Parts: sequence; structure tokens; C-alpha cells
Amino acid sequence: MSSSPRRYWTPKRVAISTAVTAALGFALLFLGEAFAGEPAKPPAAGGGFTFGDWIERLSPILILLAVIVLVLVRLPKIDLGHSPAYRRRRVMNWLPMGLTYAFLYMGRYNLNVAKTAFGDAMPLDDFSIIFAIGTITYGCSFLINGPLADKFGGKLAILIGAAGSAVCNFAMGWYTVNGAGDDMLVTFSVLYALNMYFQSFGAVAIVKVNAPWFHVNERGVFGAIFGILISLGVYFAFDVSGIILEFLSVEWVFFMPACLLAVFWVIDFIVVKNTPGEAGFDDFDTADASSGDDGPRLPVKEVFVKMLTNPVILTIACIEFCSGYLRQAIMQYYRPFVKALKKGGEEVDPMLLWVFDNWGLLLCCAGIMGGVFAGVISDRVFNSRRGPVSAVLYGLMVLGSIVGIFIITTPLVGWLVIFMSMCIIGVHGMLSGTASMDFGGKKNVGVAVGIIDGFVYLGTAVMAGVFAIVLPSSDIDPATGMRFDSLAENWIVWPIAMVPLSVIGLLLSRKIWNAKPKAKAKAAGS
Repeated sequence: MSSSPRRYWTPKRVAISTAVTAALGFALLFLGEAFAGEPAKPPAAGGGFTFGDWIERLSPILILLAVIVLVLVRLPKIDLGHSPAYRRRRVMNWLPMGLTYAFLYMGRYNLNVAKTAFGDAMPLDDFSIIFAIGTITYGCSFLINGPLADKFGGKLAILIGAAGSAVCNFAMGWYTVNGAGDDMLVTFSVLYALNMYFQSFGAVAIVKVNAPWFHVNERGVFGAIFGILISLGVYFAFDVSGIILEFLSVEWVFFMPACLLAVFWVIDFIVVKNTPGEAGFDDFDTADASSGDDGPRLPVKEVFVKMLTNPVILTIACIEFCSGYLRQAIMQYYRPFVKALKKGGEEVDPMLLWVFDNWGLLLCCAGIMGGVFAGVISDRVFNSRRGPVSAVLYGLMVLGSIVGIFIITTPLVGWLVIFMSMCIIGVHGMLSGTASMDFGGKKNVGVAVGIIDGFVYLGTAVMAGVFAIVLPSSDIDPATGMRFDSLAENWIVWPIAMVPLSVIGLLLSRKIWNAKPKAKAKAAGS
């Protein structure tokens, strides 16, 4: 490897890339809105599309392609001595895995979209129970699947995850056709919990496979590229599943990700390799926490003790507890917020509705920009330290949640939550996807991810409990005769409930400002 990597990054390049990406993306979307007449209908419902209808349908995809191409072209490069053949083979390794994870997302949140079609057969209370059981299963499964990935390799983990989720999604689709309405709560609780168990293999597989392929100094930028593919999963889950629901019957919301996961299972089986050595290249020192550790693998219990007594790992886990709380507080409650305002009978501002209608797309773009910002700044400004980037983004989260208190009754709140999504998704990708590799080391990264992502979903569970108590109810206010949740001013508790966790995340991020992984040999000699 080169001792002095060549750097091509400048702040001007990042600023130009961001501005061009945003301008082109929003120009395409507004073009679709300008040309569109009546909303597009499925062919069976009333024949053909106008030019504007096609533009309206395709504009989200065009935005995504524009963002992806521009980011890939403009991303900074760093030379660590890898050959062109190695770089090409590495792309062949992470690209199919990234797309597999995107389709896992599609097969995870498709239940949110299908619920609309189920109507009274799956009331909100039943859906909440099903989703809660699945989330708890997902969080706990990391503690089992992390060690399994460390022992048997990330390739086997992604194959198990993709196969299991495909089968579970097919089963949910089959049940939708043949048994929906009969014990739906019990059946979907079991099937969705099984699905979420297999889903949890995806995250540990990704970091386990990629840790040996990427040096610490290039993991931040890789995290940015990989975040693009993962963010596509949000778009597939919400917007593409919505299109499937509109044009096909509801069971295809489950069948489609099952089919796509089956296809990518075959691709992963053929293409993905756990290490460069398995692909015919030399393995190399990645300079993470496993550097210099050539001894036998420790028993799982000892690895857990080692991770749980590591102050950096524990601090990252606590930061990610805050991230899990805040990310889902934004993702899960903006649409109910707007729906509640619409049920109040008063006209809802078009800007709020525009964000509502393009929610999956905007979350995807936010994830892309957050990942690119975090990865580039980490590797190029902070010498591959992850703590400073998290502190910067959490500082913006504190600012955003405070501003939200004052603008909750204005249409600007829609754009504020997109901005906050960019920040918190950037933190999540940087810590769960990158710092877990650094401080867990390629040898024990599965366990590290299990602990960290377990805290993420613990944070999500706490958020759900808190928000169930503090958010306005749908009851009628005797004083006004309106539902409590139909007045925007009653939602002020939404940003208020995010302030404390944002501040805690900022303070914890400051504690790991200078943290970098240490090789075992150096630690022993110190």
C-alpha cells in the first residue's frame, strides 16, 4: 500500500456536487408535477397514460438515477495501492450484497404499505402489535446472528437472510390470497417475526463481508457509496411497494420482494466472496481492531465480554440507541401527522402534502446525502475518525429539533424532518456500518454489530412507548369539537420529545471524538 495516499477531495467539489444533485432532482420532480393532470390510473381502471402521467411516475426514478450517477462520479478517490483488477472485483462483491439488502428492506416495510389495502381486516392496533413483535425479534436476533456470521462468514449469513425472508414474504403473500381475515393478527405476528429474524442477518453479513475488503482509511467513503444502495431500500419499501399495490393486487407487495430476493440469492451465491483471498487476491492488514491478531478465534462468551467492556463500543452503542429513537421518530410519524391534519377537515398546506406524497423518495435522497456527507468528511477531514462526524450531525439534530418546536404549525416542518432524516441516517450509517468494522475488527465485527444494532432497536422500542403516551390522541376536544391530533399546535410534543435524545447523542459523540482502532500488537506493547 502507498504510504502517502493521493487525495482528490476539495470542499468546492463536494459543494458543487450537492448543489447540482439537488437542483437536477427537484427540477425533474417539479417537471412531473407541472405536466401531470389527473393522477395516473392503472390500465385496468381507465386506459392509457398521458405524457405528464409518465413524467410524474418516472420522475422519482430519474431523480434517484441522477443522484446516484452524480455522487459516484464526484466522490473523492484515495489510492491505497489496490490494483484496478482488485477494485473491479471488490465492486462485484459489494454491489449485489447492497442490492440484496435493499430488497430486504423492501420485504421488511412492505407490511406498512399492505396494511392500507387490508383496511379493517388489520386495524391499527393489530398492526402495531405485529410490528412491535417483529421489531423486538429483529433487535434480539442480532445477539444470535452476529456470532454466527463471525463463525461461518458473511456470505452464508446473507444467503440465509435472503432465503429466509423470501420464504416468509411468499408465505405472507400466499396467506393474503387464501386466508386473510381469519386470525390475521396471529398469523402475521408469527410470519412477520420469522421474517424479521432472517432480516437481521443482512446487516451483520454486510459488515462481516466488507471488513476484510476495505482499509480503515477508505471505509468512510465506501460507507457513502454503500449507503446509496441501502437508501434505495427505503424507496423500494414505500414508493415502489405503493406502485405495486396500485397496479397489482395486494399479495404482490409480498410476492415481488420474495422473487427479487430469490434472484439475488443466486447472484450472491455465485459472486460474493468472504475475503480477497477467496477471490484470488492477497489478504491485507485493514488496520482495524483485529490488526495483529493472528491467534485462534475466542469463544463467543469471551468476545461478548470483550466488546461489552470496550468503552468505545459501549459509547457507540449508546449513541446508536439515540439514533434508533430519533430515526424512527421521524420516519414513522410524519405521515400520521399529515393524515391527522387532513382528517381535521381544514385545508392542508400543499408543501406538507408534497413531502407526504414523495416521502419514500425524499427519505432515500436524504439517506444518500447523509451517507455521502458523513463518509467523505470522516475520511477526508477527520482522518477516518467517526466520532467528529457523529458530533457534527448530532449538533444539527439538536438545532433541528429545537427549531421544530417553533415551526410545527408551518409548512416548513416537512422540509425540516427531511433535513433531520439526512443527519440521523448519516450517523447511523457511519456508526453501525463503519465504526462497527473499525472497533470490532474484521474478526469480531459480527458480535460488534449485534450489540450496536441491538441498541438501535432498543431505542426504537423506547421511542414507540414514549410517543404512544405523549402524542395527541384522536379523541374529540370538547372545547373545539375537533380531534386533538388534527391541530398542528398539539403536535409540539413531537419535536420536544426529540430534544433530550439529540443532546445526549451529541454529548456521547464528543466522548469518542479522538477514538481510532488500535492494533493488538500496539495495545500489548503500550
